[in-house]
Amino acid sequence: MNTQPSFRVEALVGAAVALTGLGLAAGAFTIPGEAGYGGVGPNFLPWLVAVVLTLCGILIVREAMTGGFHDMEAPSGAERGWWPGLAWVSAGLLLNAALITTIGFILSCTLCYLLAVQGLRRAQGQRASAPGVLATDLVSGLFISAPVYWTFTKFLAINLPGLTGTGWI
Repeated sequence: MNTQPSFRVEALVGAAVALTGLGLAAGAFTIPGEAGYGGVGPNFLPWLVAVVLTLCGILIVREAMTGGFHDMEAPSGAERGWWPGLAWVSAGLLLNAALITTIGFILSCTLCYLLAVQGLRRAQGQRASAPGVLATDLVSGLFISAPVYWTFTKFLAINLPGLTGTGWI
């Protein structure tokens, strides 16, 4: 069995991931580093993502060079992507971007989550449109987006678009 082309692709993917991390690091240099509320500056998260992404890329290249990916099991799922699922996820992202300043961070991110999960559920052949499933996905989206919003606005003092002027919704 010839594994050479597979090695090349895996090494190229790892190199692309590492270069993306280095590109993010170059961008992080342009962000001011003055510590804000809580001692964390605005460049902390970009640097963290850049370092982790670069490290992951290096580890992928190392794994490809040592042949570690060749012993993996075949992936599960369909051989081809399911385009309607991509449409659901894309709709969620686009609506989030379009509505975030109108209906606020929490509701727009909840809608994004709901639509993305619908696409993933439908791709797996699950009954995604059942009322109980929709309710569960809606509540899950709220339980994820609300604490993120509150963390950014209340603890990190980073303004995100809200629905009301109170800072809680």
